[in-house]
This record gives sequence, C-alpha cells and structure tokens, in this order.
Amino acid sequence: MRLRNVGNLGIKELRSLLRDPMMMVLIVYSFSFAIYTKATAMPETLQNAPIAIIDEDRSPLSERIVDGFMSPYFMPPALITQAEMDARMDAGLDTFALDIPPDFQRNVLARRGPTIQLNIDATRMSQAFAGAGYIQSIVMTEVNAFAQEHQMAAMASPINLELRSRFNPELNRVWFGSIMEVINQVTMLSIVLAGAALIREREHGTVEHLLVMPVTPFEIMMSKVWAMGLVVLGASAASLLIVVQGMLAVPIQGSVPLFLAGAALVLFATTSLGIFLGTLTRSMPQFGLLMMLVLLPLMILSGSVTPRESMPEAVQWIMLAAPNTHFVMLGQAILYRGAGISVVWPQFVALAAIGTALFTLALARFRRTLVLMA
Repeated sequence: MRLRNVGNLGIKELRSLLRDPMMMVLIVYSFSFAIYTKATAMPETLQNAPIAIIDEDRSPLSERIVDGFMSPYFMPPALITQAEMDARMDAGLDTFALDIPPDFQRNVLARRGPTIQLNIDATRMSQAFAGAGYIQSIVMTEVNAFAQEHQMAAMASPINLELRSRFNPELNRVWFGSIMEVINQVTMLSIVLAGAALIREREHGTVEHLLVMPVTPFEIMMSKVWAMGLVVLGASAASLLIVVQGMLAVPIQGSVPLFLAGAALVLFATTSLGIFLGTLTRSMPQFGLLMMLVLLPLMILSGSVTPRESMPEAVQWIMLAAPNTHFVMLGQAILYRGAGISVVWPQFVALAAIGTALFTLALARFRRTLVLMA
C-alpha cells in the first residue's frame, strides 16, 4: 500500500510539472543552451586576441617573432608605428602592443640581453592575464630557436621538458566546462524543482487535501523526491548524450551508467535539501532568495569552478558535508579519467550518508510543518 501511494503521488507530481510551462522551459534551457554557451564561452580562454607590433628592428628575428602570433589565440598582428600605439590602445583596438626595439637581433647575437616592451590593456582582464604568458612563451621560443640556428648554445634552455597532458591532451576548456556545467545544473534544478513542488501545493491549497487522505508525510515527501529526481536524471542523461557528446564532441572516458548512478544519489540528497528549504519559506520569491544563499556557495566551493586544493583547508573540510562536492569528485574521476567503482566508492558512500541525513532532517521539518497547518 505504501509503495502504491508513493507511486501515485509521484505521478501526480509529474503531471503537475507538465502543466507548468515555465518550469519545463527552465529544464530544457538548463540542460541544453545553458551548457552549450557556458562550455563554448569560458572567459579565461584566449581566442582571437587583437595584438599590434611595433617592429623597429626590421630584422629576420623580428619578422620571425611577428610570424609566431597565429590563430586561434591571436588575430593577425597589426604592424604599427610608435606614434600609433597609444591612440590605438586608447580606442580599444588592441589588447596587446609589442614593441621590438632597434638593433634587437644584433644585441641578441652579441649576448647583450636586450628587452622587449609589452603594453597590455588590462581592462580586458581575462585576455590580459592569459595573453601575457602566451606572448612571453612565443617570443622566447622564437628567440631560442634563432639562437640555436646561429650556434649560440648558451642561449638554449639547459633542459628539454617533454609535456604529456593526460585525459585532455588538447587542453580544450570545452571538455571541462561542459561536464562541470551539467553537474551544476543537476544540483540547481533538483533543489528548484523539489522546493517549488512543495510551495506550489501550498499556494494551490492541495496540501490540505493531502492531510485528509490516508497518506503519511514520508509518502508525500518520498513521492516528490523520486518524481523530481527522475526528471533531472533523465534530462542530465539526455544532455550528456545530445549536447556534451553530440554537439560539443566531448569524449567520455568512463561509464555513463556509473555516473548516472552517482547522480541518483546526489539527487536523493539535493531534492531533500530543496524540500527542506521549501518548508522554511512561504512563497516562491522567498524560496528564490534563500536558494541563492545556499546554491551559490555550493556551486562555487564544490570544485567545479576552482580546484578544491586552491581553497583554504578549513573550507575544504566544511565542503565535504555538501553533496555536490562528492559529485564533482566522482564526475571528474568517471567521465574524465575513466575510473570505476573501485576508485569512486568512497564518494558513493559519502553521498548515501549525506542524502540520508538531509532526507531525515527534511522529513522532520516537513512533519512539523504539516502539524502546524493542521
């Protein structure tokens, strides 16, 4: 009887969701356009940065440096004069202006240690920070190659570093951004849908109808958990298949069913959290404000934006109590590195424990709310 009640109430939740067009639009947008745009427009990516070069040397070495700036990182360099540089940067035409001084090649061959001036428009902070390192690397590579061709062994690097990038050999930010955005959307949508389902019933007066029916608070809450979790789980699976693997061509290294199993545990915890937040508020605007206070720290400090190792140790320990922190760990391990259950089982255990604790807390609060309403 209890399973039948949970199933029937869950079907009622799904029908109620289908009759809410704004929620349906939010689900479709969050697992399609939002993921695609976030993955392809990451602000720290250097792409087609405008650069101007003042070549006062006009030597083979300076021409070699000019030819070193290529797409997709930089636009074709604009060759300008010293007098034009300030005006062009004031007008926002160039993010970088590289000034190669006279007699640069001669001073390199004479080992005088010449300098090159790089002017940066730091108002374009994301490009400025990344571009400075790119430009320094390009210039040093060309100068060292030129020096070796002229048998200047002292100019060459004393070591030869062989780089091998595992799991993302192209260093493609789309691979990272798309999957992390799927994880963030799973967290956000599950909290929103579960909390909104409870508030919607309260606003429509259907909670009072449930109180006079032979159902328990556990059955009511469990129906919302499985119904909203099923919607988000299905949407995330479709997003991985259509958007991430299809449109963005991101290779998935590990088992998608194993990842979805971890997502199911996360949804058990986050839907419970959404219901708990729904019991603390009386309307959707209040729920939205409270959700922002909870959701932003969860997403920013989980490791999906900044590596956890870069955070203070106290924050790392505190965030181990958050379900999406473990979700990021297992998602990166499974989908990027092809890890199996033998590697990610600690995250599964942690998610089961956190989910049970949040469900118990939310159920106690939900029962108290129903008693006050009765």
